[in-house]
Amino acid sequence: MLTDEREKFISENLGLVHSLANKFRNRGIEYDDLYSAGCLGLVKAVDGFNGELGFKFSTYAVPVILGEIKRLFRESGAVKVSRAMKEKARLAQKQRERLEADLNREPTVNELAAALGISEFETAELLNISTPPLSLTGDGGEDTHSLDIPVDSGEDAIQNSIAIKEILLTLDEKDRRLIELRYFNGCTQAVTAEKLGLTQVQVSRRERSLLLDMRSKMTG
Repeated sequence: MLTDEREKFISENLGLVHSLANKFRNRGIEYDDLYSAGCLGLVKAVDGFNGELGFKFSTYAVPVILGEIKRLFRESGAVKVSRAMKEKARLAQKQRERLEADLNREPTVNELAAALGISEFETAELLNISTPPLSLTGDGGEDTHSLDIPVDSGEDAIQNSIAIKEILLTLDEKDRRLIELRYFNGCTQAVTAEKLGLTQVQVSRRERSLLLDMRSKMTG
């Protein structure tokens, strides 16, 4: 993207930063600082966005902007969650579980927001509160069935979920299938090897390499 086009695109999306920064008003950090952190996230999102993957820019940008704002809270130790927000997060999590059972898959943020009757931003915030932390530090053992995502705290899980989907689209078909079988379908390395026509050792080595590469992409 040319410099002038880049600056124009950033300027056109500053409203997205304001919308997200406003969600964190009165939580111990000045709005100007929230906005500055969000702008940094917006710039990172603009530079990292690949429209050829089929995602809307806002879908990619929201978790990146949120990540920078929440990094500010973590570094300042100012994260505070009210009892009312925790209760709303608990109800949102229950609704997510009901939708997952009905759909036989993880519901999207849009679907959950519609079921809850609230905005996508509010839904993402509630899920950030209620979702436990995951990491990319698993040992890659045969019985590991949870997707490892590098996060600093549980509140980052929703934005990393979106980032994971973006990264999967950049993998070739066989590598993407390996990750899907292991971490979305819960297959053992032996079953995955059989389905892909590989040995279990090959799956283990490739899996570890892919997880390290995905972690590197997500942490910059």
